[in-house]
Amino acid sequence: MITTRDTERILILDFGSQYAQLIARRVREHNVLSQIVRHDLSAQRIAELNPRGLILSGGPSSVYDPGAPRCDPELFQLNLPILGICYGMQIVCQALGGEVKPAKSREFGRAVCRVHRPEGLFAGVPTETVVWMSHGDQVQTVSDEFLPLAETDTCPLAAVQHRHRPVYGLQFHPEVSHTPQGAKILRNFLYDICGCTGTWQIGSFLHDTVEQLRRKIGSHRVICGLSGGVDSSVTAALLVRAIGPQVACIFVDNGLLREGEVESVRRTFEGAFRADLHVVSAGERFLEALRGVTDPQEKRRRIGHVFIEVFEDEKKRIDNVKYLAQGTLYPDVIESGGTVDGPAANIKLHHNVGGLPQKMGLELIEPLRDLFKDEVRRLGLELGLPESLVYRHPFPGPGLAVRCLGEVREERLRVLRQADTILLDELKKSGWYRQTSQAFAVLLPVQSVGVMGDGRTYESVVAIRSVSTEDYMTADWSHLPYDLLAKISTRIINEVKGVNRVVYDISSKPPATIEWE
Repeated sequence: MITTRDTERILILDFGSQYAQLIARRVREHNVLSQIVRHDLSAQRIAELNPRGLILSGGPSSVYDPGAPRCDPELFQLNLPILGICYGMQIVCQALGGEVKPAKSREFGRAVCRVHRPEGLFAGVPTETVVWMSHGDQVQTVSDEFLPLAETDTCPLAAVQHRHRPVYGLQFHPEVSHTPQGAKILRNFLYDICGCTGTWQIGSFLHDTVEQLRRKIGSHRVICGLSGGVDSSVTAALLVRAIGPQVACIFVDNGLLREGEVESVRRTFEGAFRADLHVVSAGERFLEALRGVTDPQEKRRRIGHVFIEVFEDEKKRIDNVKYLAQGTLYPDVIESGGTVDGPAANIKLHHNVGGLPQKMGLELIEPLRDLFKDEVRRLGLELGLPESLVYRHPFPGPGLAVRCLGEVREERLRVLRQADTILLDELKKSGWYRQTSQAFAVLLPVQSVGVMGDGRTYESVVAIRSVSTEDYMTADWSHLPYDLLAKISTRIINEVKGVNRVVYDISSKPPATIEWE
């Protein structure tokens, strides 16, 4: 959606860094638009995009290896501010006359950095500060055109600056939280060196996007698949703001939802937003399709197939439809290779909509495709969505089917819903819900022996999963207080008929995934 040439932006040339997304997020935290692009994007194309500056990311390669990823050498003639980070610094220095070799002492972890010139890039940074290193190679020599800015005990050229061009290099990673002054260093680059003013605001994004949507859609109608999650809800609310009754929101009740989900969606979109909401009750169709199925992938396949059928049936009731809206976010675009001028965009379709755009002959609208999750949440609040919805934990597209391990039956879903409701209720009452990123109950396909009163029981096991994460690509299990876990366990066993054991999942991602299926 971001197309205007005068948008203040920084381009991040991605050389395969595990931190590329994090760099982009950190830049946006300073209210400057960041966009990740191919590392080999031509200088001519970069000039056309009119960025305020470039950041060259880290990467796993060695710059002296044949076939190592490189940038267009002509970009150094554009007179754009450039900040090379780790591998990016090595690319910069090698291209401008320096030499990169394997380091005598590889550095992975925290190091003390001594700043020689506490000005410019290091303005306001203490002369001795902690930085995060992650490299096996380093710049051994630079041409006379470079000034050394900082060093560590094992890296004499921890930071450099070109004498005549606005080109800088950092061997350490300013984007990670382990570099305490990293935010200050990035801010100096963005504001003092690139001349950014911080115009990337959710309020201005909302205004501009609404205008773009109105121009694009005209008098046609748009279908928006509502899942009840944050991304689809913000997409729907944004379209209602832009085109009002021209958007039809389709919410499919597949019988695999959490407790009170349908009522919550009705209350928000029919009540507060007065949207054209189509609620389709199709629980029996989905459960029939899942009868006897235990394989997770087959569950997903069947749910997706039935969803498309139900969605198509409802679409026939709506006239003059030209567009389908989806809540694709920027990380989805990046992970699918759909960055600016990247490989053919194989965008990950919204988990509830599958292959609908192609199958139904509709054009796709993705108004959130330039936003990260935290930005989507801020946009949701700006649009007037309730905090309870904006900050809700993610919920998988196949719903409780992938949290009900084994065969999905109505009586097993009842047990799972009740357990999940108790878990979320206790997390909210204790203040832990907003301190965790995703929490849910899982019903296991096993039974265990127990004792209730004077009788022996042989009943179901519920697992509790709760994680903390910034990007959902890695996650740590939540260190919930023992007394809270005890309360959750006691309530589930006492209140949910058919459960006599509760266990807590303490696996991190990786090696485990967040969901069990």
